[in-house]
Amino acid sequence: MTVLQTKQLTKKFGSFTALDGVDIQVNQGEVYGFIGPNGAGKSTTIRILLGMMKATQGEAEIFGKDAWRKAVDIHRDIAYVPGDLNLWPNLTGGEVIDLFGKLRGNMNQEKREKLLRRFDLDPEKKCRTYSKGNRQKVALVSAFATDADLYILDEPTSGLDPLMERIFQESVLEAKQEGKSILLSSHILSEVEQLCDRVGIIRDGKMIETGTLQELRHLTRTSIYLETKQPVPALAEQGGVHNLEIKEDGVSFQIDTEYLDFLFQYVSGFGIVKLESAPPTLEDLFMRHYEGTSEGGPA
Repeated sequence: MTVLQTKQLTKKFGSFTALDGVDIQVNQGEVYGFIGPNGAGKSTTIRILLGMMKATQGEAEIFGKDAWRKAVDIHRDIAYVPGDLNLWPNLTGGEVIDLFGKLRGNMNQEKREKLLRRFDLDPEKKCRTYSKGNRQKVALVSAFATDADLYILDEPTSGLDPLMERIFQESVLEAKQEGKSILLSSHILSEVEQLCDRVGIIRDGKMIETGTLQELRHLTRTSIYLETKQPVPALAEQGGVHNLEIKEDGVSFQIDTEYLDFLFQYVSGFGIVKLESAPPTLEDLFMRHYEGTSEGGPA
């Protein structure tokens, strides 16, 4: 079942087009990674989904409801975590969490206490004393302690240390196991690769790739390290070979995945001593799309 969907979503600020026909679909029980650098259009898309901003053209729906016209209804069943959170300085972290819980009306107190321990957050301290990481923990505890059907997470691990990032990842996977849906906007590619079922890459306001990681990996290059008994002639000239580097005992290079079989047949005649291959990563795909591009415009 489709939980969140945009169709040809477009947003213009004067003559500048921040979003140009963005299509996203998040299904029930799915973690969808929404990636792109600052200025690509991620936060603008999320603001439209949250009903904070009206699209110029196109559709944005959550639970089958229009994100702009039915924003109040939609917010009863979603939890949102921004990447930069301002809290009431004179309230304690626990008071803020409880306030968010009363606004939503569906906070699980048992889960609240469990999350406070897991994220190592002191709820008795005033928010003005919190570091950025602790302010982020307040938002994460507030979100995951509620019985939301959809979590919209915009750079949610900003300010967290590596241990807390791991706790966050565990919380996302637990929500997924409960059948919840998650839209995760992030520039931390390792995080997206570990958590997400499908990813969408946005560039200059346009979606340039969408699919499962397995579907997208055919577009990336495999990294190879090779040692042979005899030098391999004209290796750099073989189809699909890129970035060849001569090492002390061998060579390293990247190769387009569709040329792997041909390459192995070619080098096998020169006495392979050592062959190491590293599968293509989401970062490879991401950087390949962004080589030579510039960033700009509203996020």
